[in-house]
Amino acid sequence: MTIADKQLQAREIITKAVCGKGRKFSTVTHTVTPPHHPTSILGAWIINHQYEAVRSGDGIEVIGTYDINIWYSYSKNSQTDVAKESVHYVEHIPLSYVDPRHRTATEEVSAEALQEPNCIEANISSSGSGVVIRVEREFAVEMIAETKVFVAVFPGGADGLDGKDLDFNLGDGDGDYEDLDPDLLDDEL
Repeated sequence: MTIADKQLQAREIITKAVCGKGRKFSTVTHTVTPPHHPTSILGAWIINHQYEAVRSGDGIEVIGTYDINIWYSYSKNSQTDVAKESVHYVEHIPLSYVDPRHRTATEEVSAEALQEPNCIEANISSSGSGVVIRVEREFAVEMIAETKVFVAVFPGGADGLDGKDLDFNLGDGDGDYEDLDPDLLDDEL
């Protein structure tokens, strides 16, 4: 039995779905001023990263904090210490796609750190009193909300099919894929 043999109806239903997505990679620079003038940088790392996502305008804001720890030597490399500084940040991530039919009152947003904040470079500042570090981070965000979708409906439900097979072939092709270019097929499948 083909779809054309049976009169189909379409219905509009409301469901929860991913109605917006976004992703952003960023590199930021921070300057930490230790209590002593550093001679050399022995290590720099980021710890205690925490964040949350909130809807904001045309995107989602990731609001978070992390601690920067810099292990350094001073007094001509004769002593070491660790400088600590907490950083607060707000990262605005635009949504690359938004379902225009979603219900705004039902929005739920979430963020995932694809790359946790990570120190990629640490140098003594030109004045010699601070440490300049570069941090990279990447987030993916989603907005879930109620939206309307259209579905095909069989008027009699599954009981009206009487055990008959359905053929969902809507075209006149016979399904043997003669028009496919074999050079484009993936050999590893």
